[in-house]
This record gives sequence, structure tokens and C-alpha cells, in this order.
Amino acid sequence: MRHRVAGRKFDLPTDQRLALLRGLVRSLLLHEKIETTETRAKDVRSIAEKVITTAKKNDLHARRQARKVLNDEDLVKKLFDQIAPKFADRPGGYTRMTKIGFRRGDAAPMVKLELATEE
Repeated sequence: MRHRVAGRKFDLPTDQRLALLRGLVRSLLLHEKIETTETRAKDVRSIAEKVITTAKKNDLHARRQARKVLNDEDLVKKLFDQIAPKFADRPGGYTRMTKIGFRRGDAAPMVKLELATEE
């Protein structure tokens, strides 16, 4: 039974899986959009939304928690100065996932994951 077990393993050891997801989160925050497989995007979305919610607090502890995930001081600065203020009055749902078809090599469903803008 897998009741209440969240997340996917991606057939990777734990350290490699965490490195993959952290890299995707860094790319998402740096470029504000990425193209990846649907299953990876679903896991990346939860991490990215938690980091942005933490950044909205804008205190020293929040910066240290974000640094723990992102491991890049310049990206943390961008997150706190540019990205988090855009979502200050938004209670959640900072990302948007759009299906873009299937990958040519293995027919994996691909999506574009981007930071949501005000509409």
C-alpha cells in the first residue's frame, strides 16, 4: 500500500533524484520557464511553490531556507528581490503547466512549466 506516500523516485538514487529536482527548480527560477517531462514537472512544481512561499516572508531565516534548496546566492537574491514581490498578494499557484506534446525519442509527455504572471 502506498497510502499518503508523496513524490516519485524516477528510478534514481536519492542523492541523484534530489540533485535533478533542485537543478530543475534553479532553472525554473532563473529562466522563469522550463520544458521537461510531465512527471518531473509535477515534482518540481511543489518544491518551487514552497520556496516562493518561503521567500514571501522576506526574513533571514527564509533566506537561509531558500539557500538550502537553491545553493546559489545570486539566485536567492533574484528570488527575494524580483520573483517573490510579484506574488505578494497571491495565496498560491505560482506556476503554470502547459502540455506541449510528446518527446520524439521515447514519446514521454512534455510540458512547459512557467511562473504564472498576473492576468
